[in-house]
Amino acid sequence: MSTTTPLERDFAVSAGLVQPKLPRGAGLLVAVLALGVSGLLALLLGWNPVGGLVLAAVLFVIGFPLWSALLEGRRSAVDRLATSLVCLAFGVVLVPLVWLIWMVVSKGLSAISIQFLTYDMRGALAHGGGIYHALIGTLLVTLAATIISVPIGIFAAIYLVEYGKGNRLARVTTFLVDVMTGIPSIVAGLFALALLVLIFGPAIRIGFGGSIALSLLMIPTVVRSTEEMLRLVPSDLREASYALGVPKWRTISKMVVPTAIGGIVTGVVLAISRVIGETAPLLIVAGNTDSLNWNLFNGRMMTLPVYIFQQYSSPGVLPAGEVGDPPGYARAWGAALVLIVIVMLLNLGARIIGKIFAPPTDRRR
Repeated sequence: MSTTTPLERDFAVSAGLVQPKLPRGAGLLVAVLALGVSGLLALLLGWNPVGGLVLAAVLFVIGFPLWSALLEGRRSAVDRLATSLVCLAFGVVLVPLVWLIWMVVSKGLSAISIQFLTYDMRGALAHGGGIYHALIGTLLVTLAATIISVPIGIFAAIYLVEYGKGNRLARVTTFLVDVMTGIPSIVAGLFALALLVLIFGPAIRIGFGGSIALSLLMIPTVVRSTEEMLRLVPSDLREASYALGVPKWRTISKMVVPTAIGGIVTGVVLAISRVIGETAPLLIVAGNTDSLNWNLFNGRMMTLPVYIFQQYSSPGVLPAGEVGDPPGYARAWGAALVLIVIVMLLNLGARIIGKIFAPPTDRRR
């Protein structure tokens, strides 16, 4: 293995045999200079930190490709510009995410306690009460919605992929599923409420109605994710099964679905994560209550999103002589933190389940 001395490298650059390159850490150097210039201008002009960061980003996006154009040429400068824009877009996306997580953790962590997780709001005073009834209600309503949505979504996707090729009904169903994907959640809540009013009469508020509303939001996601996973199964697998005389229903149940089960389960878990934080349909159909209710078919049922909304809209008042925010604000932030943790665990579980159920392959590293 040959090495190049600095003298040989300088001669090659001067002779035009090698294109000069920016030194290592050039991007970091430009970023530091941009932050320094923008910080100085922000201090002199009295800008806030956000304005200084925006100016620093603009200076970096302009300065880094400009330096590259002067030293490396136009082609490398365009590459540096594209890289800078991609990094800037990543930073723009990352900033509100980190800010949101930091705000929820900083404001909600102080409210988390054993009492907060194991008590409801019945008879709670200023600093009492908890989210136990809302936590149980969220789990029950979401579980019932999953039981409704998963079989319907998976069987609908199987029909669209395996039986509905070139069928007008399949095309219409696909179009309607795409339309349902974009409907507002409050429309699903109004539909569930109208359905319950037709069956049980007016003034009906039960937890199962919230499950119906959430299932309307889950079914399109389950159908689309399952449909995509089934289309990824090679057609050769189906044809080999048919060539052995295996019926179509058995081929689907024993070959196609097990091959795609990892992606299907992941799609189902992500659909649950998508609807577990919905507020409007649950507020309309399931209502709210201050006590625990285990029966989905009798009485109002509190859920975490509705609990957060109720506590923040009606935070209550502090006892005489105390100073600070109303007690409902802390409870709302604490419930928000618990809800985010549940969603994060669901997404982590989806990744783990996808890897566990992924079909084995013969690929070797």
